[in-house]
Amino acid sequence: MPIVTIKLAKGRTVEEKRRLVKSVTEAVTSTTGVKPEWVTVLIDELDRENWATGGELHSDKFGEGHGRIGTK
Repeated sequence: MPIVTIKLAKGRTVEEKRRLVKSVTEAVTSTTGVKPEWVTVLIDELDRENWATGGELHSDKFGEGHGRIGTK
């Protein structure tokens, strides 16, 4: 019973999360041989104000939308 935890900055749409968990589930089932219903995917969303790199909060360093395609 694989359990996969994914940590992401907040801001993804529900549709993006659906595609993500589907892709992750497919990858786990194809590499481990377990049934899809045995795979659990947990998404842990982080506020950018609670995430820092190099001593600087991501909310200060990058602003909103950082990490998304086509953004700063």
